[in-house]
Amino acid sequence: MPHDRFRCFVPRRTLIVLAGMCVAGAALAGAPAGEGGDGIQVGKPSALRQLVPAASMERQAGMEYADLKRQAASQRALAPDDHPQVQRLRAIAARMTPLAPRYNPRAAQWRWEINLIGSKQVNAFCMPGGKIAFYSGLLQGLKLTDDEAAIVMGHEIAHALREHARERLAKSELTNLGADLLGQVVGQGRYAGAFRLGGNLLNLRFSRNDESEADLVGLDLAARAGFDPRAGVTLWQKMTAANRGAPPQWLSTHPSGPNRIREIEQHLPQVMPLYERAIARN
Repeated sequence: MPHDRFRCFVPRRTLIVLAGMCVAGAALAGAPAGEGGDGIQVGKPSALRQLVPAASMERQAGMEYADLKRQAASQRALAPDDHPQVQRLRAIAARMTPLAPRYNPRAAQWRWEINLIGSKQVNAFCMPGGKIAFYSGLLQGLKLTDDEAAIVMGHEIAHALREHARERLAKSELTNLGADLLGQVVGQGRYAGAFRLGGNLLNLRFSRNDESEADLVGLDLAARAGFDPRAGVTLWQKMTAANRGAPPQWLSTHPSGPNRIREIEQHLPQVMPLYERAIARN
């Protein structure tokens, strides 16, 4: 199929739209995002995620991702490997994914994939195990620079590295099981890894804290990979302009674009030194 054309994909599932990309309203205290004390500081991942086996989560994500690719391919909406935008995205990922184990040691064994789907959706995601997809509506509609695409990619990868989907499933199961079992699980750890996966991961909605953490870790990751974190400001300027100053529906519970821009600017002093060191090494 021609490089500059591929059909729009209409998925059978409801997809997460950029997962909110909410920038934190305040720095999250605790352990650093990676090794050492520089860069963004975030808390330790929730212990509740241990209730859902990571390997099972990653296997399910791999199956759902493969199914999504088959659906897109059947509609001629999956961009080929030699598509210029696919090559561009994979080049960006090649600079970011080697840094992933500093945030989550499991990422060293992930089989990373990145694909482009033809759709008007302003959408991207990274599933557990490193399965990434971008939608053409995001790249083409907002005319993203490499730095801006890296900010988006860093945010989505951060969700996977911080195992937000795993935590959300665990919390959902605990809510269903009730407070008595919650005390046993947290107090004694006897039910660790006992929950079975259900539903599909693409439909999970992350919390405000998850989105804040993903923004911070994503900025940190992009800067360490040599992408300008100031692109987070221009990205949200484009988002705001594209939506005539109002957040789209999928951001209705999150801060507006101008608020995000202010928060990004507040965190730039923490990530600019990482970016400058990365540029100096190249």
